[in-house]
Amino acid sequence: MFDLFTGLAPVVILTLVLSLGLVLAFEFINGFHDTANAVATVIYTQSMKPQLAVVASGFFNFIGVMTGGLAVAYSIVHLLPVDLLVSVNSARGMAMVFALLVAAISWNLGTWYFGLPASSSHTLIGAILGVGVANAWMNNAPLTQGVNWSKAIDVGSSLLLSPLIGGVVAAVMLLLLAHFRPQSNIHRTPFQRQQVEGRKHPPFWTRFMLILSSMGVSFAHGSNDGQKGVGLIMLVLIGIVPAKFVLNLDSTPYQIERTRDAALHLQQFYARKAPEMQVLLAKQPVKTTTGKFDCKPLNTAGTADSLLATLGTNDYHLLNAEQRWNIRADLLCLDNAAKTALKLPGLSSTEKQHLTGLRKDLTATTEYAPTWVIVAIALALGLGTMVGWKRVVKTVGEGIGKKDMTYAQGVSAQVTAATSIGLASVFGFPVSTTQILSSAVAGTMVANKSGLQMSTIRNILLAWVFTLPVSMGLSAGLYILGTRLFA
Repeated sequence: MFDLFTGLAPVVILTLVLSLGLVLAFEFINGFHDTANAVATVIYTQSMKPQLAVVASGFFNFIGVMTGGLAVAYSIVHLLPVDLLVSVNSARGMAMVFALLVAAISWNLGTWYFGLPASSSHTLIGAILGVGVANAWMNNAPLTQGVNWSKAIDVGSSLLLSPLIGGVVAAVMLLLLAHFRPQSNIHRTPFQRQQVEGRKHPPFWTRFMLILSSMGVSFAHGSNDGQKGVGLIMLVLIGIVPAKFVLNLDSTPYQIERTRDAALHLQQFYARKAPEMQVLLAKQPVKTTTGKFDCKPLNTAGTADSLLATLGTNDYHLLNAEQRWNIRADLLCLDNAAKTALKLPGLSSTEKQHLTGLRKDLTATTEYAPTWVIVAIALALGLGTMVGWKRVVKTVGEGIGKKDMTYAQGVSAQVTAATSIGLASVFGFPVSTTQILSSAVAGTMVANKSGLQMSTIRNILLAWVFTLPVSMGLSAGLYILGTRLFA
């Protein structure tokens, strides 16, 4: 890890340390901001003592990050347009990283202070969108080109639909428990059980499920949200010390050979489909490129030639810093070209599978993360879980419903959240732990006819509504300011 500082000027070391510190601070805040949702139900159903719950949650967050993979990490990164990603090593690229991190941290701290369970994922995505739009404006390009809108729509859909699904599924689960076990203690609150049996703890199997599902939410949160921090650190490393991180220097000769073959096959595909691609691309707006790289799909043949000419070795260590950067830029452009080709009408399932396979091979040596990066994020998220959790826990546990939470409501909400977030991580969809669990709790309150505290619901909804535009505005303003000061 520490060899990354070797040979760097003092000002570069300072910039690197500050940038990494901001990313770790974001994940630390994410820990106590979002993971409070994971322990709210076990605390309020008297299943675990608060101190034990947050320590256990922190541990499972750590494990979740370590085993979660990288699908969500690069799903977030690729919200940015390709031409901004290939210039991340410039002053403008550094302004981008600082702007989106400071904006996300500021909004997260503000909503935490007021005890509002707002979404860290929503905040980060809004900050990324703000930087992309501001970058397009500064380049006199159409604002629609500032963001990878197809990816943004996919991410936005998952953020919008997941809490709605969570609320409905949790409500249905509670109704099923009421139907099949109507007389069970599971439908009592801790206070009601103490009045009847003299103890607050839930029945054994109910308590077991509450604890298991709570740790499941923590694990799923780590595997999903932790990846976002991993993606941010990789942006920082690529921007500040590109020679060491633009490519995975530990890539095997087989992986590099597959990358070379993928570029050749994509070039051949574009040659075969030249007339159809001309028609498709004529319908799309002409993108304004920045820097020396032309990422237009029509230039795919030239990009592939450039890559094949540079990539004459099966060992990335043998390439100099400029060659490594050029290869990364070419690979990003070719991946973008393959993604564009998937939009061709009339493609057979075999051709779609072929293009998807090419994209996987093209990004095999660029979409990676060193082990120390994953460990650092896991530690920041896990430690953050153990502090500052009370504000949001109180809102989720006491502020959503008019009545106390029953054991059945806790189980229904947490099982729904753990399953939903876990599936999202597997398929690479960035979702919000906060939104899913809060909606699941609200769904159980409605199903149980407990009523909702509309003042709290209003505040949560306002936080959700304003998170995207506020974080976009903050990051856009900071990005413009940063580029004018340092570019």
